[in-house]
Amino acid sequence: QVHLVESGGGLVQAGGSLRVSCAASGGTFSSYFMGWFRPAPGKERDFVAAISRNGGITNYADSVKGRFTISRDNAKNTVYLQMNSLKPEDAAVYSCAAGTSGDTSYYTRRARSYAYWGQGTQVTVSS
Repeated sequence: QVHLVESGGGLVQAGGSLRVSCAASGGTFSSYFMGWFRPAPGKERDFVAAISRNGGITNYADSVKGRFTISRDNAKNTVYLQMNSLKPEDAAVYSCAAGTSGDTSYYTRRARSYAYWGQGTQVTVSS
């Protein structure tokens, strides 16, 4: 079972950048596809970004495409979310998640497909 801990959240002005990290322990990190989620009105976990096990495939919500970048370092057991051109509506608790299904290139936007979740890190964007 993998344990996920997010870090790097904070307060940033609109238009600024922030990188949040998610460190994994207790499992074989490279065997998990990873995702980032945040709450949205009427949705506890709204998809932000996902990355396949080997990092070769990424996918983004339309609302963050072109501004956010998900990446992973399997040697450091860490997944990152680089957030640029932040908007007030990006403010949220960002949670990372790990899943085990599928093959090396697999990823998913469905929160229910992720087996493990971190506690989240707060991102606040001031206007």
